[in-house]
Amino acid sequence: MGSNLKEILDNVCYPEILLSFLNDKEKQNFGSKKNAILEFYQQFACVGGDPVFSESLCKELQKKFFQQKCELGRIGRRNMNRRLNLDIPQNNTFLLPRDILAATDHLIGMKFGMGTLDDMNHLKNKRIRSVADLLQDQFGLALVRLEHVVRGTIYGAIRHKLIPTPHNLVTSTPLTTTYESFFGLHPLSQVLDRTNPLTQIVHARKLSYLGPGGLTGRTASFRIRDIHPSHYGRICPIDTSEGINVGLIGSLAIHARIGFWGSLESPFYQISERVTGLQLLFLSPSEDEYYMVSAVNSLALNQGIQEEQVVPARYRQEFLTIAWEQAHLRSIFPFQYFSIGASLIPFIEHNDANRALMSSNMQRQAVPLSKSEKCIVGTGLERQAALDSGVLAIVEHEGKIIYTDTDKIILSGNGDTHSIPLVLYQRSNKNTCMHQNPRIPGGKCIKKGQILADGAATVGGELALGKNVLVAYMPWEGYNFEDAVLISERLVYEDIYTSFHIRKYEIQTYVTSQGPERVTSEIPHLEAHLLRNLDKNGIVGLGSWVETGDILVGKLTPQMAKESSYAPEDRLLRAILGIQVSTSKETCLKLPIGGRGRVIDVRWIQKKGGSNYNPETIHIYILQKREIKVGDKVAGETWK
Repeated sequence: MGSNLKEILDNVCYPEILLSFLNDKEKQNFGSKKNAILEFYQQFACVGGDPVFSESLCKELQKKFFQQKCELGRIGRRNMNRRLNLDIPQNNTFLLPRDILAATDHLIGMKFGMGTLDDMNHLKNKRIRSVADLLQDQFGLALVRLEHVVRGTIYGAIRHKLIPTPHNLVTSTPLTTTYESFFGLHPLSQVLDRTNPLTQIVHARKLSYLGPGGLTGRTASFRIRDIHPSHYGRICPIDTSEGINVGLIGSLAIHARIGFWGSLESPFYQISERVTGLQLLFLSPSEDEYYMVSAVNSLALNQGIQEEQVVPARYRQEFLTIAWEQAHLRSIFPFQYFSIGASLIPFIEHNDANRALMSSNMQRQAVPLSKSEKCIVGTGLERQAALDSGVLAIVEHEGKIIYTDTDKIILSGNGDTHSIPLVLYQRSNKNTCMHQNPRIPGGKCIKKGQILADGAATVGGELALGKNVLVAYMPWEGYNFEDAVLISERLVYEDIYTSFHIRKYEIQTYVTSQGPERVTSEIPHLEAHLLRNLDKNGIVGLGSWVETGDILVGKLTPQMAKESSYAPEDRLLRAILGIQVSTSKETCLKLPIGGRGRVIDVRWIQKKGGSNYNPETIHIYILQKREIKVGDKVAGETWK
């Protein structure tokens, strides 16, 4: 591999031990460069017989291990240097013979009890692969495809004796198709869940072991799914998926962040007599294991704590009980170890872990109500959760409100006029209604950062997912047997648990072999009552109230009629004049069962050059008002 026996023995720490591992036959083979390469190739390629040495065989091994095919990357080089105590520059991101020799020394030391084994479940041996990393990989794949396209174009031009131009060589098709395939087919490419503001935050802070190059729900062991001490303050021990993916999909802790090298960092306050005030430190999993980290919450709240008090602490993945003066770091917040979903559960420290898990997941199922209400018992994080969700309208310039409407707010300040648009009956990905209501009337002076309008499931700038109702733990003539819940009729008649949902229906028009499809209001063989809401173009009118079975878009598809369906006179005319008579089939868009509501938006998307591949699309948005009914979930698991 380019190194002789003397060079190898000079660059290892245990040359005698290395030679003692080889028997007499292996020592004889190792004395020759050719024999060493043949022996390594035979073990690596698992080939039988006696291979013959050649320069191509040597180049194959060098290409496999010491060229661009075995690139470590910046993070791999950093981890290799730290684990093997090397001083190779960070810009050298490829595997070197020195790395192989250092790894050999480390394995020999491990054989004789020197050093420690790596814990593969420790977070210091893992890193976060962000969306940017995945896009970078896809970009490299697109460049490889572009290279093949350019080579093919050049060879074709040479074969036909043409001069290729840069415009003909470089095309954006490989890049476009690669990214479209990534966003459309990748297992980790998901549509943002926007059921309520909390769901938006939680979905964006998910950590997954799944996906290409990761684990699967059926092969992952219990040790990987279990909670590790290094998760402390970085990954929530409560909030995870239920079912086959339990422990494989976690949630980022409320104060954790992703460091430069892709590691999860958690904040701590440093405890030192030499440091005045509070010094905040963000430590990675490989750094905080060398400190005594106090886990008691009273340290973050009680500044006058006695020095002789005994506190629980964590040191080198072990939980200990130490004196206060021995602690190096302390937590900054009692909810530091939980995710944002678990941090919104009141009195979670007195709750069962399984109930808290189900409660954090059920909070994401709450739909925004028509009349939202602040919670009486909360944790204090409701306002911050609403701000981080992005559903609130925040003013960016101080000034005076001169006009307020349902769709916009006009603000005047510093000689300029700013128009702030508001979200008006917008459909989310989960069919819930996203709507903003102005909070401040006209004529008021506001400051920068003040809340102008509440969003869905927010009141006064705070998260409001449910209702404050009076609950009685008592039987009622058997109606609430076991897990059944009996509710008052006021919850239905007074719209206390009423919500709005927006459903989208779409239909496309194509150009068939018999002719183009037509959107029209003249649909034969249909009752006029079903066509009452259509305009002259054959599309339902804006603001119409539609019921089940009503026609939303009238469409006729041309088709050739069967010969047996013609009358004798028609067959005679066709035979004399040679006319091909075509009929049309009704292919209208009908409102399905349970879709009654009010039409709030109609969009007709027409593309230039209509063809089979560019059809016209019509979208119909219907607003539905849903009251609570039998079978709906009225509460999570916390209330039990």
